[in-house]
Parts: sequence; structure tokens; C-alpha cells
Amino acid sequence: MIRTNVTAYAQVNATTRALYANLLTPDVWHALIQAANFDVLLTLLDKTAYSPFLKLDRQLLTPRRTVYQLRWRLTHDYEKLIRLTPEPACQLVLQLWRLYEVDNLKATLRGVETGASWDEVRRLLSPMVRHITLTNETIQRMLASGNVVRAIERLRHTPYYETLIHALTRYEIEKNLFPLEVALDLDYHRGLWDAIHNLKGMDRDQALRLVGTSIDVDNLLWAMRYRLYHHLSVQEIINYTLPFGYQVGDEHIRALAEGADMVTVVKRIYPHIEGLDDAGPPSREEPPSAQRQLALIERALHRYLIRLCRKAFLGDPFHIGVQVAYLMLLEYELRDLTAIVEAKAAQLPSEKLTAILESEWW
Repeated sequence: MIRTNVTAYAQVNATTRALYANLLTPDVWHALIQAANFDVLLTLLDKTAYSPFLKLDRQLLTPRRTVYQLRWRLTHDYEKLIRLTPEPACQLVLQLWRLYEVDNLKATLRGVETGASWDEVRRLLSPMVRHITLTNETIQRMLASGNVVRAIERLRHTPYYETLIHALTRYEIEKNLFPLEVALDLDYHRGLWDAIHNLKGMDRDQALRLVGTSIDVDNLLWAMRYRLYHHLSVQEIINYTLPFGYQVGDEHIRALAEGADMVTVVKRIYPHIEGLDDAGPPSREEPPSAQRQLALIERALHRYLIRLCRKAFLGDPFHIGVQVAYLMLLEYELRDLTAIVEAKAAQLPSEKLTAILESEWW
């Protein structure tokens, strides 16, 4: 098994480590955070691995267009690793890639709902060229359809059609995209879970450790948001979350749905998690404190997951965990770059930036 893994992963592992070496360094993060303005930020980014994707006339690089161009690096690296990753692990990478197609579909449905044009929607989408079922042509046809029901009919040839059709009744009753978006999210995560369990040995163990934890984090945050922001009932929260997980079980989701203190539940699952010391129990008399608590929990969980990804590069490298860890770290890097781009465009003081970033890159 070890010899087989070495042979199968030799090329993709070398490629992944070369890509990993091009993630932004602490010095670069510090410079980006301290950049005097958006124009200086662009100059700094042009000296990084994102440079090839920013080769446009500077006048075209609005904040929105810049974020869109930066995400081409994710597209480039996913396509490269999909091509090199051996089966069946490649199916897990393909399912991870499908997240961006799901996000694009949700953005398209919002565009249909608001009557947006293709030009208004296109730069909000993650750029995807290969390994997709939702093409730009289909998205344009959806936007031109006139309403959500007709837009979903344009998806008959895709794997998303059945998922959305089953949620359509709830949408028509509530006149809200929420049931459709939840259905897409749950279906995507079921696909991830299946892809993990089609693996064996170290591949499966590493996938569970990283992707399984990511699924758990999403499930916990859904339950918290449903309770805090959507005020769903206990049964609705249970119906709109996943009935499986790596370390998160039904008892944790039910506890959150029934109003248990969020920090207490998280620490029960991750007793050594860092970053929750300032959260404390929220005051029932001051709802904003519960929102602040949730924000601290979300950041702590994401930072915990980032640390897991970094550890995947230690020890035996011949498993799918290295590729998964890199792709997850790149996504987190892009999230923080997006926050920095938006902050510089809005002229937010540099000292306020570190409080909203996902990780402690610096």
C-alpha cells in the first residue's frame, strides 16, 4: 500500500508542495494589510503568485473585478491538481471543486430573483472552465428566463435539477430562496461525505480529518445561524442540517437547536480549541452579544481548520490530505484577500483589518 501511494502521489505531491510554497508569506500579508490604499495593494499583489491573473489595464481592476481575477488562481490550481490526482481520490477533489459551481448556481438564482442581467452577475461568479455542468450559456438562459421556476427548468440536464425540484414547493410557499439554497448545500455536503467514504486507508483517514472537520464546522455554524438569525424551530434546524459528521453528532446539533450555549457545545467537541476566551456566554438581554459570540466562534473554528491543514504537510506526504489541505488553505487565503481588497476600497483603517481576517497569516 505504501509503495502504491508513493507511486501514485509522487508527481501530484511535488506539484502541490510547489504550489504551497507560493502561498503568501507573513511579510507579504503584513505589507498588504498596511497598504496605504487600493492602488498600492494592487502593486503589491502584482509581485506575488497572483500576478499572472492581474494582467489587465489598471483602470479595469475595480475592487470587484480584482477579486474575480484573483480567483482565477484557484481555478488554475484546481484544474492542475484534478489532472494529476489519482483515482478514486480525484473524485473527492472534483467534489470540492463543485462547491464553486454550487455557489455560482445560488448567485444565479439570486440574480433571477432580482432581475439582474448577465453583465451584473458574471463578475460575482467563481471562474470555472473545466469539470463543470453549469455553463455560462446555461446561466445566461436562466437569467433570461424571467422567474425562478422557469430558471430551474433550464437545469434539467444538470445534477442540480432534482435537488431543486424537491425544494420548489417550499420556495413557492415562502417566496424565499432560502429552501433552495439549503437544499443545494445539503446535497453538496452529502456528495462530499460519499466521496470520503469511497476512499481507503490513509486517504480516507486524512480526508475525514480535513474534509470531515470542514463538514462539521459548516454544520455547527448552520445550526447556530438558523437559531440566531432565522429563528427556526428545533425541528426545522434539524431538518436543515446534516444527520452525519466526523466529530459532530445529532446530540450537538440538537443542543444548539434547543438553545444551549454555543461556546459550551463547541468546547465539548473541540476541548483544546483556541480563540474562544473572549466569547463568554451571551446575555439574553443583549442580543448583539450573541451575534458577537457567533462571530468569535466562527473565526475560532476556521482557524482551527487552517491549523489542521498546515499539519497535513508534516509527516508522510503520500496521501490526498496534502492536496485537500493546500486547496483549503488557498480558499482561506482568497477569502482574506477579498476582505483586504474590500477594506482598502472602503478606506478602512489597517488596524481594523486583522480582526476580520480568517487566519493569523502574519
